[in-house]
Amino acid sequence: MTPPAPGGPTPLLVLDVVGLTPQLLDHMPHLTALARSGSQAPLGTVLPAVTCAAQSTFLTGTHPAEHGIVGNGWYFRELGDVLLWRQHNGLVAGDKLWDAARRAHPGYTVANICWWYAMGADTDFTVTPRPVYYADGRKEPDCYTRPPALHDELTDKLGTFPLFHFWGPGADIVSSQWIVDATRHILTTRHPDLALCYLPHLDYDLQRFGPDDPRSHQAAADLDTTLAPLLDQAKTEGRTVVALSEYGITRVSRPIDINRALRRAGLLEVHTQDGMEYLDPMASRAFAVADHQIAHIYVRRPEDLEATRAALDGLPGIEQLLDDEGKKAHHLDHPRSGELVAIAEPDAWFTYYYWLDDARAPDFAQLVEIHRKPGYDPVELFMDPQDPYVRLKAAGALARKKLGMRYRMAVVPLDPSPIRGSHGRLPTNSNESPLILCSTPHAVTGHVDATDVKSLLLRLAGLH
Repeated sequence: MTPPAPGGPTPLLVLDVVGLTPQLLDHMPHLTALARSGSQAPLGTVLPAVTCAAQSTFLTGTHPAEHGIVGNGWYFRELGDVLLWRQHNGLVAGDKLWDAARRAHPGYTVANICWWYAMGADTDFTVTPRPVYYADGRKEPDCYTRPPALHDELTDKLGTFPLFHFWGPGADIVSSQWIVDATRHILTTRHPDLALCYLPHLDYDLQRFGPDDPRSHQAAADLDTTLAPLLDQAKTEGRTVVALSEYGITRVSRPIDINRALRRAGLLEVHTQDGMEYLDPMASRAFAVADHQIAHIYVRRPEDLEATRAALDGLPGIEQLLDDEGKKAHHLDHPRSGELVAIAEPDAWFTYYYWLDDARAPDFAQLVEIHRKPGYDPVELFMDPQDPYVRLKAAGALARKKLGMRYRMAVVPLDPSPIRGSHGRLPTNSNESPLILCSTPHAVTGHVDATDVKSLLLRLAGLH
């Protein structure tokens, strides 16, 4: 493919640097230089300040009440199931950035490298994590691409997508390096008008250790070094670069077992199989879908609302319970939202745990199982520090995997106390709030709302 013809839209590279804040930017000299020669502004986020909701707002210019992404997952009432981390773009309502761009400039091309809800989107080039789920239960790293031929092209050049470095106890810079290299390859070979690149690295150590830990500062420096060749390439190609963040991660020390409180009040029900307890959302009078510092509380009948409130009244760590009026005030009044939405205090976050005895926990609780757990589990970033044989068990499971045998990588602790960073609330400290940077001077000034990002990108492309 050849580069775009002169006189067309200004090519853009949009970097979603998850967790980027002013205090972390101090450890990132290449991004700092981009901001100094260009422009920088605080970036507003949405409630909940989580990946799927924020990205959907950036790309549609609307709030969760309109686009419908009320979290990283929710209770699908029509299915009777809690589902997180779905991938179909059809879940996102509204006019997407690329739709608006193509109305202004037919033929406008877009590459999405690992932004969420990528599958089924009307983008020209797509790369998104997608494991191989074998019939015998094995899960192997891989990715989904459009066009399909891009899969083998990237794998041959860069190796298999490093899924176990993208999330889990082994999550580290390797996944962001692969994504940067894939983005560079697509820019070189496809020349899209717009390239969206998702960089997850800051999510890991900031949740493990907190934003003020030296290991988190080193993570910021490492990501900045990894980004440098991509920034240089964009400059050489004449691309305008925008770097933004969905949220800032703040220090936490208190987990909130919201579902255990609802169960003790007789509102949450479980069913038991093989000695393991499973959440029964269809039978429960009330239960919560925990999502970092936000929890959607689904109440089956209106007459149970007061009992649900009473069960949570005074539960340590809960700052607010939003009812219909509160949800509307925060642009979260969508049918997918819970009847109530709980917001944690600044130093607290919600667990998904619903069992009262760890001996009754389901087997997936100690696995990295983002699609089976009925809520977000940041403890998946750790190996169980209380188990002296945890690494031996992991090695044994890996050996069984390599032999093609069934295995369980049961290494995740059931103790939430190691978590030191979280997000989801609206920020209160500017130094821990999201940022937007642009390589163009004076392009971003004052305060930019998340709902303004779509129109800003259209302007930078010369289409608005």
